[in-house]
Amino acid sequence: MPRPVDVDDLAAGVRAGSRAHLARAITLVESSRADHRVAARALLQELGAYPGPTAVRLGISGVPGAGKSTFINALGLRLLERGHRVAVLAVDPSSSRSGGSILGDRTRMGELATADGAFVRPSPTGLHLGGVARATRESMVVVEAAGFDVVVVETVGVGQSEVAVAEMVDTFLLLTLARAGDQLQGIKRGILEIADVIAVNKADGRHAVEAKGTARELAIAMRLLRGDHEGRRVPVLTCSALEGSGLDEVWEQVLAHREHLARDGGLEQRRADQQLQWLWSLLQTELWSSFRASPGVREEARSVEAELREHRLSAVEGAQRMLGAFARDVPDLPWARRPEA
Repeated sequence: MPRPVDVDDLAAGVRAGSRAHLARAITLVESSRADHRVAARALLQELGAYPGPTAVRLGISGVPGAGKSTFINALGLRLLERGHRVAVLAVDPSSSRSGGSILGDRTRMGELATADGAFVRPSPTGLHLGGVARATRESMVVVEAAGFDVVVVETVGVGQSEVAVAEMVDTFLLLTLARAGDQLQGIKRGILEIADVIAVNKADGRHAVEAKGTARELAIAMRLLRGDHEGRRVPVLTCSALEGSGLDEVWEQVLAHREHLARDGGLEQRRADQQLQWLWSLLQTELWSSFRASPGVREEARSVEAELREHRLSAVEGAQRMLGAFARDVPDLPWARRPEA
């Protein structure tokens, strides 16, 4: 029989900054086990799931080969020198068949991962769409409760990931690089529409001139696409994570965007919107888990799937039958039970 989770001890360890407790807490909020989900909810309440906008939340995504992990490692070390505490939630792609994950980000951020004042957590996406792990929001609450004042979320860059991470952070940084031929090829319009800061990485050696050209083209594209969005133009900079050049300027623009939001209450509004998005995400996850766990649904699914394969039933009819089975099970599900008088 599995040991129950000591939520009070776990919360105390997280607040004390214990790496072991921090890792265990994130493992807990990532777990899909029913008893772990109950304990995770209690832990988040204990830690305070409604933090004010104190930590800087930075989302980073970019084109393949842009050097996201190397950039985060270099920027993170620089921020540690300034007295910040940096947590990185690096989301890695999972196999859709085996569920395995490479989890290579911790290797590419070796210096940052072992530095005092930093915490790097690679998490697999699993079957969750959007390039971010299912429990990324919950993990952010945990690391902020542990006193990290800069939280970086690195996404896998799989299309939906950019929108998903932009809904969780204060500032979304798009990292790109100079390309041969059409410099803007491969950068999706949707990414440019949500970027708050853009940085062209690997602006070093023989690529420095090309990177500056790419930055100029991107700046023109951003003016045509967004103009003075929200009263500010999206800055496009060049940097080199390898040489460390331009990193201070990128961070200054991240802070400038956050200050821009804070001036008119936009930061508080963004955090409130994130809470609403988290609410609906939690409801969707809980309902889907309950639907899959419903005995009636599992039993009905076997016959529905068999009839579908034999072309004796349409998907629409099958869905209605399974929803009916779920509705009959609803009173017996834990979240639907009414407390006894």
